[in-house]
Amino acid sequence: MKIITVIIATVLAFSLVVFPSAYAEPTVKIIMEKTTYSYCEKLFYTIKVSEVTGNPAIIHIRDETGKGSSAIPIPITDLENPVPSRVAFEKEIFPLGKYFIDVEYSGVETTAEFTLIDTGKTCIPETVKPIMANWLSGNISDGFLIDAFQKFTEGLDLFKIPFDINETTVYDVQIPEWVKNVGYWWLEGAISDDELVNAINNLVERNIISLEQETENEI
Repeated sequence: MKIITVIIATVLAFSLVVFPSAYAEPTVKIIMEKTTYSYCEKLFYTIKVSEVTGNPAIIHIRDETGKGSSAIPIPITDLENPVPSRVAFEKEIFPLGKYFIDVEYSGVETTAEFTLIDTGKTCIPETVKPIMANWLSGNISDGFLIDAFQKFTEGLDLFKIPFDINETTVYDVQIPEWVKNVGYWWLEGAISDDELVNAINNLVERNIISLEQETENEI
């Protein structure tokens, strides 16, 4: 009788133990680096999960009007997965206001939000960087670089270039070799966008960066 009582007590004791369900849904959380961004800054956040299931997280970023990005799959390989943006916020692409980051992971959804503001900071579009790199490598002429400054910052009122670049004059622009140091500093982050703009405008104003017009020889 005692043996039976012990067995029953043991079964009851085990029945009170709560074991985690093998089919419990994983949890997912978005950890924001900060909740307020400005133009020229890059979005950064971390996706934190309770377990790695082998599935990617599916990301959508939308604004207050509901307009958003297409689905972005992010591989989940660790419990904490940093998600840095490759490009900065630009005025031509991102309107000011509130944004939402929607994350779906293994059937679980969560949302975080941030606000984009304008601090008046000078911001050169990311598309200029590979052009600068090509100029530094000698793959494009001085005129093509100045042309890129004009075209990709049109409407931003950044570079004060007093001459037009066209098919005829694109090879007539002269930039001293030592100016390339400024380009290297900018690409490496040693100087800001604002400092690059000021440097180029100053060199143009002093006629160090200039357009050399060819003149015909008089007969």
